[in-house]
Amino acid sequence: MPYVKTPQNESFPPWTWSEAPLLTGSSRHEPDPEIRNIMITSGAGLIASWVVRHLTPTYGDHYNIVSFDKLDSCASLNNTTQFNHLENFSFYHGDIMKADEVLGCLRKHKIDTVMHFAAQPHVDLSFGNSYDFTYANVYGTHVLLEYIKTYGIKEFIYVSTDEVYGEVKDGADDPLEDAILAPTNPYAASKAAAEMMVHTYYKSFKVPVIIVRSNNVYGPHQFPEKVIPKFSLMLQRGLKLPLHGSGDNTRRYLYAGDAADAFDTILHKGEIGHIYNVDSHDEASTIDLCAHLLRLVGLPHATTEDLYKHVVHTQDRPFNDHRYAANGDKLRQLSWEQKTRFIEGLHTSRRRERVGEIEAGATRDVDDLATAAHLRAIMRPILDVARFRRKVQTSRIA
Repeated sequence: MPYVKTPQNESFPPWTWSEAPLLTGSSRHEPDPEIRNIMITSGAGLIASWVVRHLTPTYGDHYNIVSFDKLDSCASLNNTTQFNHLENFSFYHGDIMKADEVLGCLRKHKIDTVMHFAAQPHVDLSFGNSYDFTYANVYGTHVLLEYIKTYGIKEFIYVSTDEVYGEVKDGADDPLEDAILAPTNPYAASKAAAEMMVHTYYKSFKVPVIIVRSNNVYGPHQFPEKVIPKFSLMLQRGLKLPLHGSGDNTRRYLYAGDAADAFDTILHKGEIGHIYNVDSHDEASTIDLCAHLLRLVGLPHATTEDLYKHVVHTQDRPFNDHRYAANGDKLRQLSWEQKTRFIEGLHTSRRRERVGEIEAGATRDVDDLATAAHLRAIMRPILDVARFRRKVQTSRIA
């Protein structure tokens, strides 16, 4: 649909991907002469696409960037469409769980560096069908490691999460990189398990690995099954925001541009065999997040009565950690700093968000997508469990 300027949307950019602003990080380091061809898994997803968009133009004369993605529901080629004409950018349609596709990409593009972002990331869905998370996050990482071991590369950066540390009590010290891993949900457990595989290949096979654990990343180009874009779109449609439990669970939020800078820094300054936390100074409860978003869209939120005109409490997860945290001092010693504060990042996300139909690249009505994403988040675990049960029944019959 064409973009039509109205008083309601005049502050928003046109709804065309070719005219979208190029959103990147801001860092630049001395190029590494040993790096030439970088494979970035899940390159059409949120964090990885920010890294793709940052590295491709920033190091255009030095690195070739290969976006490797199977294009599931959370991915969009629109996230990197502005680079399709560049010689140092390529897209490879592949699945990390399929060995022939992994090896095909490594060989075709002569990959020497891998940044592994691909994962099943949605905590809520992991309670419904944890098998998919083990399969994608553990087995998929294992496939990559096995072929990297055989093929040989300079650097393998594995992207984990701060959730592997488990719940961090109020007032407790933020976990350092050597803290005990104590995940409390199937998603976090699968990421911790994959970390163990990564560490094993480093010790046993000398695969040059670095592990990164980040706080929650948000920003433009995020698919609306995650809380910030989902809530934003629901507010546009006049829907109430569903809060898990009491809504006082807190998370730390890191803007995607700062995350891109962090991965750029780790790529160029990180030490093989080390772990780096990427942390944020901005911590907010879910109820606070609702208030921030209501303020950005100009809806009353100052009193409890105002707030609950737009918020409704729903059943909580089977277990919902009160708080996650991580200490990022080690990364800051490499000159990385968080630059975008939460309110600024929320404002940018709301103003510049693009909603594209994944397969065709055409724009879709925001209201329809908000509703569809909300329904998928509810129905996917139910459907996944039903499919798994059918598989089990079929195998028993066989």
